[in-house]
Amino acid sequence: MSGVIQIGNATIPPGEQRRLELPVARLPTQTMLGLPVTVINGTKPGPRLWLSAAIHGDEINGVEIIRQVLHQISPRQLCGSIIAVPIVNVFGFIEQSRYLPDRRDLNRSFPGSARGSLASRLAHLFMKEVVMRSTHGIDLHTASHHRINLPQIRANLGDRETYRCAQAFGAPLMIHATTRDGSLRQAATQLGIPVLLYESGEALRFDAEAIAVGTRGIMQVMAMLGMISAFAPSSLPPSLEVKRTQWVRSPSSGILHLEVGLGQSISKKQRLGIICDAFGDQTMKVYAPFNGVIIGHTQNPLVNQGDAILNLAAIEP
Repeated sequence: MSGVIQIGNATIPPGEQRRLELPVARLPTQTMLGLPVTVINGTKPGPRLWLSAAIHGDEINGVEIIRQVLHQISPRQLCGSIIAVPIVNVFGFIEQSRYLPDRRDLNRSFPGSARGSLASRLAHLFMKEVVMRSTHGIDLHTASHHRINLPQIRANLGDRETYRCAQAFGAPLMIHATTRDGSLRQAATQLGIPVLLYESGEALRFDAEAIAVGTRGIMQVMAMLGMISAFAPSSLPPSLEVKRTQWVRSPSSGILHLEVGLGQSISKKQRLGIICDAFGDQTMKVYAPFNGVIIGHTQNPLVNQGDAILNLAAIEP
């Protein structure tokens, strides 16, 4: 795609970079909150890639990833364009909360409606002004509160173009994942737009590795799409392709002592940790249900029976 980009009331011609604020809603104080958008429109035709982060307002690694990516891109050297929204859920970001003020999850509110709830209206605005003007998308996330994730791409690996992008990103894992109802990825996929969802790190924390892998991954996708000149190939091994993941749940309530860590390969029936009570009188052992890799775990040692404590990616023989 080439030519001018029209977003909101702004027109961005080729060769320009522009920062926009799309009005969302007013706070009770009547202060207007806007959706911050940076557009880099290249001088040559090419794909239009959207980058988004902080759909959950407490997931901040992606904000820094987008900042670092934009710092490396010049419109004069770009083929195509970038539409970057580093903070989608501006309300949650201010409150350091996953949710919007009405406790709705924005990533269960797509494609939204111009006349719906605040979440629905924000989702509708993002779809109209960002997604529908793009050919590809990368959505950046972290684990939810009190959890941490290994750097991983979640995508529909059955789609050829999405698979190409996932391979180019080069995260340690690329996981074939179905879409969830109301998610941004589902809404964009229904429009035929290939989308990668990057998960890494934890909420309300900067994670240097997560940021480095995400920044490099986006640059590698852009190079593969022909948007920038060839990016130096990574010396890391290719992504491990995963088709199945499963949470291991706590067999009892108590205090969790993990004996394994992120990225560690484990074997079936291997002991993953123990759960004991505060006095050390009772101990329960936790075992792996299959061969796999640890891709996420709780950071909170206080667990209730049935809590998700470890996320495993199955390694097929």
